[in-house]
Order: sequence, then C-alpha cells, then structure tokens
Amino acid sequence: MADTTDTPAVGAGSGEKQPRSVRVVLLALMIAMMLAMLDNMIIGTAMPTIVGELGGLEHLSWVVTAYTLATAASTPLWGKLGDMYGRKGTFMTSIVIFLIGSALSGMARDMGELIGFRAVQGLGAGGLMVGVMAIIGDLIPPRERGKYQGMMAGVMALAMIGGPLVGGTITDNWGWRWAFYINLPLGVVALAAVSVVLHLPKKRSEARIDYLGAALLTIGITAIVLVTTWGGTEYAWSSARIMELIGIGVAALVGFVFWQTKAAEPVVPLHIFRSRNFTLMSVIGFITGFVMFGATLFLPLYQQSVQGASATNSGLLLLPMLGAMLVTSMVAGRVTTNTGKYKIFPVLGSALMIVGLYLLSTMDTGTSRLTSGVFMAVVGLGMGCLMQITMLVAQNSVEMKDMGVASSSTTLFRTLGSSFGVAIMGALFNNRVQDVMTERAGALGSKVTEQSAQLDWKSLQKLPVLVREAYQHAVSAGTHSAFLLGAVVAVVALAAAVFVKEVPLKGAGPKTSDDDKADGPAAQAPVSESV
Repeated sequence: MADTTDTPAVGAGSGEKQPRSVRVVLLALMIAMMLAMLDNMIIGTAMPTIVGELGGLEHLSWVVTAYTLATAASTPLWGKLGDMYGRKGTFMTSIVIFLIGSALSGMARDMGELIGFRAVQGLGAGGLMVGVMAIIGDLIPPRERGKYQGMMAGVMALAMIGGPLVGGTITDNWGWRWAFYINLPLGVVALAAVSVVLHLPKKRSEARIDYLGAALLTIGITAIVLVTTWGGTEYAWSSARIMELIGIGVAALVGFVFWQTKAAEPVVPLHIFRSRNFTLMSVIGFITGFVMFGATLFLPLYQQSVQGASATNSGLLLLPMLGAMLVTSMVAGRVTTNTGKYKIFPVLGSALMIVGLYLLSTMDTGTSRLTSGVFMAVVGLGMGCLMQITMLVAQNSVEMKDMGVASSSTTLFRTLGSSFGVAIMGALFNNRVQDVMTERAGALGSKVTEQSAQLDWKSLQKLPVLVREAYQHAVSAGTHSAFLLGAVVAVVALAAAVFVKEVPLKGAGPKTSDDDKADGPAAQAPVSESV
C-alpha cells in the first residue's frame, strides 16, 4: 500500500499538543459515540411495545441481532477503509448510512421490515464505533489514552443511562417509532461537527480492498450467529439446517484465515494476534459484549413483567448498573493515565462481573427493587473496569501502522460478543418462558406466549390471575437461566485477565530515541497528530 498525504497535519512534528483543538475534536467524537450507543439502549425499553404492535415473539432477538450482526460484519472493512483512504471520509459516510437506517426503521410496517432496516443501521454503526476509537488512537499518545478513552467510556455509560430513560419516555408518550427518529437531529449535529472541526491527512492507496476476505468473514459470522439463534428454537440442534450452517460457517472462517495470509491488504492482518495482550483483550472484549448487551436486554423485561415497572421506570431502575459503570470507567481511565498501570482492572472487573451476574441469576418473583439494584451495581462496577481498558491495551500492543485494524478488530470481537450474547441468552430465555408457562398454565399459558413473551404490566393485568402469575414465574426462570449462563461465560474473561502482561504505556510528550526503544513500537504514537 502506498499512502500520500494531501493535507498536512496541523501541528504535526511540532512536538507540542494542541489541547483546544483536541477538545473540540473529542466533543465531536463523543457526539458520534453517543449516536451509536443510544440506539441499542433506546430499543431495549421500547421492545415490549414494538413486539406487541408488530407481533412475533420468535423474531424478538433479531431486532437486536440484525443490528449487531451487520455491525460486526462491517467493522473490519470500515477499519481498513479508514487506514487506506483516510478516517474522516469513511467516518462521515458511516454516519450518513446510520441515519438512513434510523429513518427507515421508524417507518417499518412489520417485523421483517424493521429487522432489515436495523441491519442498515448496523452497517453505519460499525463505522461509527471503530472510527471514534481509531481517531483517538491517532491523536492521543498511549499514556494519555487511558484518560480520554475513560471519557469515551463515560459517554457510553451516559448513553446507556439516558437511552433507557429516553426510550421509555418516548415509548410511553410519543410511540416507539420516535425511538428511531430521535437519532436524526443528533446525527445531523454529529455530522456537521465532524465535517467542520476534524481535519486529518487525506490518503490514497494503490492497493485494492480485500473484498474476498470481507465476504468470507461476513458469511462466517452470519452462519454462526444463525446457528446460535435458530438452534433449539426454529430447528433442532441436530437438524440438517443447523448442521449445514455450522459447516458453512466453519468453512468460511477457515477460508478467511487462510486468505488473510495471502491477501495484499488483509482485512484483519493475522500478525497482530502474535501479541499475547492483544489476543487476550480480544477474548475479554468478546465476553464483555456478551454480558453487557444481554443484561441491558433482559433486565428491563424482568422489571416490567415481574416488578411491575413501566417502560420509563424500567429505564430508571437500570441506573445502579449504569451509574456504577460510569464511575468506574472514569476512575480506571484516570488511574491508568496517572500510573501507567492497568492489569488490575481486567482482573478486578472480570471477578466483579462473575459475582454480579450470579447474584442477578438468584432473582425471583419476590426480589425487591432495592435488592436487584444492588446486584446490578456489582455488574456495573465490573463492566466499568473493562469497557475501555480492553481497547487501550489492544492499541498499546500493536504498531502505529496497525492502529486502524487493531481498533476495528477489538470492536469486532466486542460486537460479536454482543451478537452471540443476545442470540444465545435470548434463545435460552424464550425456551424457559415457554416451558414454565406450559407447566404452570397449560394450553392457555402456551397460547399467551405464542403471540409475545414480552408483555408489559398493563397487558398482564388483563390476564387471568393464574396465567399472570405463571408468566411472572416464567420470566423469572428465563432471566435466571440467562444470567447464570452469563456468569459461567465471564469466568473465561477472568482466566484471560490473569495472563495479561503489563507492558508500560508511553507517557505524553516528546521522547528520546532511547525511550522509544525501551517502550517498543506499540508506544511510538505521535504526540501531536493533526487535529
């Protein structure tokens, strides 16, 4: 690949940072991050209403899975496009695609259209997430990234706090379609801000995009997620369809790995996985995504169905988890910046996540809101320790030339984790709800959940007492199984965290060549990139 710089970096080579310009750029990036994060958070509290209007319990998880699947498939390509042709243009393109998907989702007439339009949103979201992280990696030296990525984690947590509140309020007062339309004004602001204040070097590349690699990766991811979504629900695990999908997925992923060793510009260069820390952070990121999106999907369902909360109140009841996440992410970023130490956070975060998920799995129909709030806070403390530390360590483990693909690969694994988490936990939840309803309420209970397993408190009051109580027990059983699975999966993250090697982060400011050699190539980030 041959890159040429068309627009010189502002302040490049001066050895001084441009703090005011950096702050303006970070504000624009925070808006874009908020845009990407709000969507999934808003949809969580609106989901029971959406399913109630459009129907189709069996399609519930696909409203989220289509989004995360499209995000996962597009993320590596967005990262490579940014490396090859410049981050600003690709970043703005991803914003436009996301806004188109948001508008179409708000106009969906049935569940099939909604799922398709959510996939369009996901294509844009893949570029938003990786673009923000890669641009920060370009602009900020490793030692300082802890503070700034901690700020981004704070924005993500605020979006996760505000998303359910906004989503619940909009759903209760304006209707669920405005949960998508609300993205449009925010997106226009982000697009304008990025266009005006972000000035990065333009790039040209003579190399061709690795379309074959991108296609193989997309096919592999799609097949595997379909297996996790359909297995045991639409089709038996031993059915021919599931076996075919497993075969297609494995063949595509094996072919992808093989092709990445041959491609001139691989979508995911395999040499970055030679770094132990990068590989371990990919594993931890996958588990974090698995747990985080599963929790934010099923907790509102439990609160609305069992604890009698409205859509708005179920968003408020998530505050203990999201508030704890916000605080710990900010603290972790600040401590990492001040000390250069970070290993304690993956270890502590994984342990807290295991404990918190196990506590959530013990909830039943008699669990108080205070008790569930404490359990959620424990999970939030764990996730806050992991949110941005995984990206920081991953970026610190590769050379500057691989910053884009490192950011996109880390984002990919987190997105894959969320996709698998929603699909697997969703399938487990739905199966348990159906089984318990049949056990406790017979044919009538089974008929109720055939239409929708996501009933709000008002709908529950219209059911016979026997069916209503059976449904509350069924939802409790479903969340128990989902969170217990999450706790078991989180053990893998703890095991990975134990083996992380604490490589010193390079501090801000000009360094001598001796310092550069001591810190290694991963630390050689320019102090004053263009802003």
